[in-house]
Amino acid sequence: MSATRLLVLGIVRGYGRAHGYRVGSDLLSWGADEWANVKWGSIYHALRKLTADGFLLDRDEVPGRTDYELTERGEAEFQRLLRDALRRPNPRPDLIGAALAMLPSLPRADAVRLLRERLAALEETRDKARAQVEGWADPPHVRELFGLWEHTAAGGAEWTRGLIQRLEAGAYPMAGEPDSPGTPGSWPDLL
Repeated sequence: MSATRLLVLGIVRGYGRAHGYRVGSDLLSWGADEWANVKWGSIYHALRKLTADGFLLDRDEVPGRTDYELTERGEAEFQRLLRDALRRPNPRPDLIGAALAMLPSLPRADAVRLLRERLAALEETRDKARAQVEGWADPPHVRELFGLWEHTAAGGAEWTRGLIQRLEAGAYPMAGEPDSPGTPGSWPDLL
């Protein structure tokens, strides 16, 4: 899965209609070039590919500028990518970063349910790595690898547990709630 793909779909979805410069400006203002390795070239490549695959429609109504809109297939793909990034721990931090950037697109109950799936997977990974640490013999230094996996999964589980608690306590306006930026076309004009 591509974090860029999720982010591009999410930004076009959020505005309802957006041109490439707007998509790129938003992503770079969020620091996505650092945490998701998003570059101008990857943004325009994603826009072209998503259009060719039927996830976006391109509109050339303003001379010299192409605007993009999400199709029904694009909405389904966005939801799939977002939900998978939340529910499945991945060693690449760009995927969870992209999911967090688009988190308000989900109803609160869905987000909590997906994060509980993530928590269960992280706890399983932590426990499996702990067993490997305890049972490993030769070569002894390889135990450090399993220890790293255990602590990484434990830290991820602790953070996920905290996010679930914050969401359950009402943090952040989520899809379907007042002031939520989660409805397609609901983003304010940020430029």
